[in-house]
Amino acid sequence: MSGNYDIKKQFEPVLAVCRVLFEKKLKDYGASWRVMRQKSITDQIFIKIKRIRSLEIKKCCKINENVEDDLIAIVNYGIIGLIQLEMRFSDIIDINHEEALSLYDKHIVEIQKLMIAKNHDYDNAWIVMRISSYTDFIFTKILRIKQIENNKEKTLVSEGINTNYMDIINYAVFGLIKLMCKNKK
Repeated sequence: MSGNYDIKKQFEPVLAVCRVLFEKKLKDYGASWRVMRQKSITDQIFIKIKRIRSLEIKKCCKINENVEDDLIAIVNYGIIGLIQLEMRFSDIIDINHEEALSLYDKHIVEIQKLMIAKNHDYDNAWIVMRISSYTDFIFTKILRIKQIENNKEKTLVSEGINTNYMDIINYAVFGLIKLMCKNKK
């Protein structure tokens, strides 16, 4: 699996889909998420990954929402989480449409750099992983974030909330890549 495999060619179209939805919701709601405290964003991601995990285990769903939509939401809430870590929450919508998109794009660049570096070191291991593993990894990372939040955002030796959010986003993108390729067949 190593060699000339270009992860950016797979990664960028998925990120574009996530960004388009983020922008559309931004037009509908504005940056209303600016009032969300960090723990609420973490819980929103928790809800989404818990649903995906539940569907994987139960093998059926009773509401007409697909896993791809939940993974896109995880990507976008993860980026919102990174923005909120940087800016902290506000009691008002204090950024406009352009500022929100600029912050989104800034974090996408950082996330993509991390993904490329890790992909190099792990030699494209994500390609042979199962989607259910991405689910479990996201679930584990979100539980870690909840624990760090409960510890007043302090860690002794572990990565912080921001790195865990970035890993969550990357795992969600890997899942989307696999699901979108599967749906094309």
